[in-house]
Amino acid sequence: MELKEVIAYLKKNRNEGNLAGMAGYGIVTKNCYGLSMPQMRELGKKIGTDHQMALALYRTGIHEARIIAGLIDDPAEVTEAQMEEWCKCFDSWDVTDQVTTILFDQTEFAWKKAVEWSKRKPEYEKRAGFTLMAGLAVHDRITPDEEFEKFYPFIEKGAADERNFVKKAVSWALRNIGKRSLKLNNSALKVAETLKRSADKSARWVGCGAVRELRSATAKKRITAAVKARKARHKKAAKLFDGEK
Repeated sequence: MELKEVIAYLKKNRNEGNLAGMAGYGIVTKNCYGLSMPQMRELGKKIGTDHQMALALYRTGIHEARIIAGLIDDPAEVTEAQMEEWCKCFDSWDVTDQVTTILFDQTEFAWKKAVEWSKRKPEYEKRAGFTLMAGLAVHDRITPDEEFEKFYPFIEKGAADERNFVKKAVSWALRNIGKRSLKLNNSALKVAETLKRSADKSARWVGCGAVRELRSATAKKRITAAVKARKARHKKAAKLFDGEK
């Protein structure tokens, strides 16, 4: 598909009802057509992996085009400069979350940017740092647990940010890390307990929510599934290595 065809599809499928609903969930609807995620995923599949198309779509400034750009881009072709360019354009939590947890967390710069952006002042840039941490905790099946624990100081500091879209991302990062393994569940709970006792209202909110979730039966099931998936990946990688030898 060409860029003009994608834009035409977005305009043709404009949904005023969805736009009203999106606004109710705090999603910026400026330059937006109200397409659903299933529609955007379907369109992304039709386009296929296309780095240049992703760059072109993102630069249109259209809300849905930016989400689709995250769906179709190739993580191996994403540069650090591109990540910075896109991050500075984040103006809505859903674009931030989709781009960081579908695309950016698969790039070689993900760990670096998670830390850098978590220290930023702009709300969505800062949120992006913590959503990257949340995405890495789920999708990075190779990095040792100890590396994820290095995020804790940034999470503890970020938890005191009273802005809604920041503290929710901080909570998401802590909860996802704590559901990665039993070891991380224990260490994340310690961080959450500390935040729960904080004098800061936002930090207490993050801590209380994380303690509740990380102690739940659902969290234990998630941990079991995550550990099983990583073991299967390691086993597959070992077989491929043996085959190459």
